[in-house]
Amino acid sequence: MVVGLIVTAAALKAALGVIGSSLWLTPLLITGLAYYRYDTIDPESRPIDKYPLYKEYDFVVVGGGSAGAVVSSRLSEIPYWTILLLESGDDETEISDVPSLAAYLQLSNLDWQYKTEPTGKACLGMKGGRCNWPRGKVLGGSSVLNYMLYVRGNKRDYDNWELSGNPGWGYQNVLQYFKKSEDNRNPYLAKTNYHKVGGYLTVQESPWRTPLMIAFLEAGMELGYENRDINGEKQTGFMIAQGTIRRGSRCSTAKAFLRPVRLRSNLHIAMKSHATRIFIEPHSRRAYGVEFVRNGVRQIVIARKEVIISAGAINSPQLLMLSGIGPKEHLDKIGIHTIKNLRVGDNLQDHVGMGGMTFIVDKPVSIVQDRFQTIPIAMDYIFHQRGPMTTLGGVEGLAFVNTRYANKSGLYPDIQFHFAPASVNSDAGVRVRKVLGLTERLYNKVYRPISNLDSWTILPLLLRPRSRGVIRLRTANPFHYPLIYPNYFSDPFDIATLIEGVKIALRVNDARAFRPYNSRLHRIPLPGCEKYHFGTDSYWECAIRSITMTIYHPVGTCKMGPSWDKDAVVDPELHVYGIKSLRVIDASVMPTIVSGNTNAPVIMIAEKGADLIKKEWLWLKNRKRQII
Repeated sequence: MVVGLIVTAAALKAALGVIGSSLWLTPLLITGLAYYRYDTIDPESRPIDKYPLYKEYDFVVVGGGSAGAVVSSRLSEIPYWTILLLESGDDETEISDVPSLAAYLQLSNLDWQYKTEPTGKACLGMKGGRCNWPRGKVLGGSSVLNYMLYVRGNKRDYDNWELSGNPGWGYQNVLQYFKKSEDNRNPYLAKTNYHKVGGYLTVQESPWRTPLMIAFLEAGMELGYENRDINGEKQTGFMIAQGTIRRGSRCSTAKAFLRPVRLRSNLHIAMKSHATRIFIEPHSRRAYGVEFVRNGVRQIVIARKEVIISAGAINSPQLLMLSGIGPKEHLDKIGIHTIKNLRVGDNLQDHVGMGGMTFIVDKPVSIVQDRFQTIPIAMDYIFHQRGPMTTLGGVEGLAFVNTRYANKSGLYPDIQFHFAPASVNSDAGVRVRKVLGLTERLYNKVYRPISNLDSWTILPLLLRPRSRGVIRLRTANPFHYPLIYPNYFSDPFDIATLIEGVKIALRVNDARAFRPYNSRLHRIPLPGCEKYHFGTDSYWECAIRSITMTIYHPVGTCKMGPSWDKDAVVDPELHVYGIKSLRVIDASVMPTIVSGNTNAPVIMIAEKGADLIKKEWLWLKNRKRQII
């Protein structure tokens, strides 16, 4: 995504294990002490890393991320069930709490630091032709690394899931689960039929924004789009971004769902616990336990009722395949005995767009590193939880627009805009260039000449790509990273749609609302694209393939579907086909990607998945009582 603010640089470096200069020692100490005091008085204090563990639990949840934290919390509401949550990473840090520093969490020790495999068709401006794919290796998962944007998707996404053979997943059914989680603190939204207060997950706007945000909304209205709640009755339109923040800090799923229940005796959390295999009884084909490595020690835990995999769209298929559940031809090649032949790892989908579109302005109204790297700004945040550090990773506005390829109703937009009052140049190449993995040649030619100039950007994002990718094992070693082939733009329709999205973004800049700032497009052509006339469709296609921007929404690799769907891995109750007592509950079960950021939908899936488990096992218990 775009630039995150660089305010307390030394504090950040210390948190990531890098020694800062003595120049920053005083603010570092102040920041550290302030955060330490905040953490000790926080009523939702840190989760307990349990030692020792029981040998058996009713439910073992693998992955403590956006889904796993929710599932574990909700299952522990049944006091006589015991739940173990296994998480490969450690707990959140003080730095991950700061919304504006989201970009600094990527490529840190909180990040798995995955990369896609080169294809020659995308990510061409990145080092090695590979896109970075950050994933949270931390309690709270990618909800600790993301830009906190709260977007539910379009009603038709869920209705289409139901129409494709997944009863109970239509919009009217899933809406209750979005609302169940939510504690919306925006007064003009909280009391509508589409929102709720009192849930675990706090949702609100950042209390700070630039004047460019207002220009963005006004430009949208000039183009004929309403300023509306994109999570409400209609999605098409422009809106000030809503995010999962609370008291000016990030509200991850760990903070929202695990901290309030940290003292429940039936919920154990084991951090730094890397799951390596699911144990499956060969004759009954029942999952009965999990092998994991904790602090270098191999351990086994038994699940009396179910094993629940919530490791995400990359790690869930990896763990299934390591356990013998996956495409037989691939598992044979890796040397793993196939227990159940399923299309695990297929159907990979991700939102993809064009990064680097930069508009220069003449007034000091944007986020520029040199202007915001000040002690007063840091102190305002530390003591009052306000100011620029509360911005959602730099993103201030969202919009959903229709290209000429979109549904004629106008209610199912095909492009999403992320608006930020900053761009790739805004930190002089300190961080954003590295997060994106841009080559030095590209950065130095295009963005170095405008370093630290006031600017803003729109990221046009393709909402429903037709291209499909795959996840495959690299080896049978559970500590070797899997192979990621997103296959961006394998379907030419994706490029054609994105080009139209770029044209609409240019029209936003041309609106009257941006004229007071003398806003204009930065026009240095990208390396490799000089042969095309700047601004033509051919040039924009080259630019899209060069700065291929993903905001890290991989889904679909353990597809949910009916029994007659040969591509389905789990059924509509999220059981793995052909394996008893095993479910997958996370982004990987999405049959098709939702039209918007995926974090809120993943939390919804976890809420519904936990309810499905409760209904099944509590019904069985009541049934046994009736028989007796």
